[in-house]
Amino acid sequence: MSTRALRRVLAVLLLAPFAAVAAQGDVQRIAHEAVSSGDNKGGPFAVVDKRQARVYVFRGNGTLAGSSPVLLGLARGDKSVPGIGERKMLEIRPEERTTPAGRFASEPGRNLSGEDIVWVDYDAAVSMHRVRPNVKAERRLERLATPTADDNRITFGCINVPAAFYDAYVKPSLGNRNGVVYVLPEKTMPDKAMFGFLKP
Repeated sequence: MSTRALRRVLAVLLLAPFAAVAAQGDVQRIAHEAVSSGDNKGGPFAVVDKRQARVYVFRGNGTLAGSSPVLLGLARGDKSVPGIGERKMLEIRPEERTTPAGRFASEPGRNLSGEDIVWVDYDAAVSMHRVRPNVKAERRLERLATPTADDNRITFGCINVPAAFYDAYVKPSLGNRNGVVYVLPEKTMPDKAMFGFLKP
């Protein structure tokens, strides 16, 4: 399938009505308690479920706006290597390419190419941005289109979102104001140590 055809398929799938998409388990718990505690300060926010390789974008009142598969860091792990944000990408070893877990105060920004992005962890150079299918061998669009999360690990740590979903849901909310991105950990249950607003 050509890149253009894959983009069309993803656009149709991702921009379909989201009434049938439900946030479940830990995602629903985080969203509910973020709003009830006021942690999101009444603004839109996102929850990234690394185990399912999926992002959920919520309105300020906690209702789900939309959900999409995402691409995540190649290596499994919930912390960034100290100082990784100051290193050149080619110096980052495969086992260091993690998407960190936790509560992150996000902010709109731009990368070195001038593309608009959402900074998730500025110090670790982790952002949420449109998928860039520049290296054909990485098959990033194909990975997003598969029904499993098993092949969604490919990035240096950034959260790659289909362009159509980014433009329709991420950019209008987190791309225009400071916000919050909650990234769930790989294996452990989210707890108060990682997300301070959670009830014991």
